Amino acid sequence: MPIPHPVNTFKQALQAGQQPIGCWVGFADANVAEALAACGFDWLLLDGEHAPNDHRTVLDQLRAVAPYPVQAVVRPVVGDVALVKQYLDVGAQTLLIPMVDTPEHASLMVSATRYAPDGIRGMGAALARASRWNQVPDYVHHANEQMCLLVQAETTLALQNLGSIAAVDGVDGVFFGPADLSASMGYRGQANHPEVQKAILNGIATVRAAGKAAGILMADKAMAQMYLDAGAQFVAVGVDTTLLVKAASDLAAHFKAPRPGGTPANAAPAAVSSPY
Repeated sequence: MPIPHPVNTFKQALQAGQQPIGCWVGFADANVAEALAACGFDWLLLDGEHAPNDHRTVLDQLRAVAPYPVQAVVRPVVGDVALVKQYLDVGAQTLLIPMVDTPEHASLMVSATRYAPDGIRGMGAALARASRWNQVPDYVHHANEQMCLLVQAETTLALQNLGSIAAVDGVDGVFFGPADLSASMGYRGQANHPEVQKAILNGIATVRAAGKAAGILMADKAMAQMYLDAGAQFVAVGVDTTLLVKAASDLAAHFKAPRPGGTPANAAPAAVSSPY
């Protein structure tokens, strides 16, 4: 029985001017991804740059989130043509490419996500989950239009080239990485430094002026809202590892906090003599 071609609802949302809210997934585990898929986020970032993911573990997570109303965005470790091919073949439709500093690199990544004659993506759909092993009719004729390419601007060089990067046909959005950008600007570890904020706000304006979507990861709620108000369309507002560690730390601290008088909350009660 023919299988319908999967529609990229994330790309549709950007094109409609919506502001889909996302969450970063770094545990590289299908159970975590599936648990988050039911939490109400519009998209989940499956991270292969700093998390221990490869195309096989990403495949497991793509399958885990597939039944849910959430779109997966996949970040490979590097913007490499062969890696892009592998992630697309396992079913990714939206890629976030790190460290794109030049329009030439952005153009190469666009080409890597498209079948010829529009690009250089390898023709191997019969072996690919993306086409459900040739059970999606005419997959190779419709795949290009469902591709969504996001590139990361996270260096001063990328900021210098931002206008030309955003102007590349086939780039759907530009994502600002505050941590790497702050380091590149000389403010390592200060992702919310005023100069970094200013650069990102100016960058969002530049990207939107080019008719493309701007995005960012910002776990601080007030700061995330500031970037949304400034025109950022795709904003990740949390990271799974941070959410777990903070919740667990807060829970442990609550029960270990001293009671009045200096007694730990979980201290054993004083021994009471039995009347028997």
